[in-house]
Amino acid sequence: MPRPLQRVTSRSQSDSSSKSDVLRPTIRRDPSAVLLGLVIAVLLAWRFTTGKIAADKITSRRDELFYWLTIVVSNTLGTALGDFTADATGLNLGFEKGALLFAGLIAVVAMLHWLKWLPQAVLFWAAYILTRPLGATLGDVLTKSHGQGGFEFGRITATLVITAAMVALIVVSPKLSRPATVEA
Repeated sequence: MPRPLQRVTSRSQSDSSSKSDVLRPTIRRDPSAVLLGLVIAVLLAWRFTTGKIAADKITSRRDELFYWLTIVVSNTLGTALGDFTADATGLNLGFEKGALLFAGLIAVVAMLHWLKWLPQAVLFWAAYILTRPLGATLGDVLTKSHGQGGFEFGRITATLVITAAMVALIVVSPKLSRPATVEA
């Protein structure tokens, strides 16, 4: 990824938490519904303006603008969903159940992808949005204190645990996608 795009992506991810935190007291309720409406509005505007929503084929400045606007709003939505799900002011599921909920929703999106029941662009953005609260709730499970429902690993240990899990998945995933060989 080119360096300017890395900075924008990194910045939008770190800023989304603060945007979500600012929106909650401003609108005096959980901002998830408002942010979901914004994501849908941006995607509809993208579709009606360019004739397509193709995050994998950004070919014009207009597509790039819509892409980054969707990234910023969807990162903020993902953060708000994670907070709403785990916090006592929302669904109060806690970190572990929140992580399980988002992992389950990503599994549903994956199933819909394989069944081809919905447009791939919709499924891409659904999965993109859901990875944010999944990562946040899993991170909270690893780093929060026992009293808050976490494992209290600390950031470095949590980072090492997540890195080990990612490496294991990367190593295992090509083996899962290889076709079975039949011996004569």
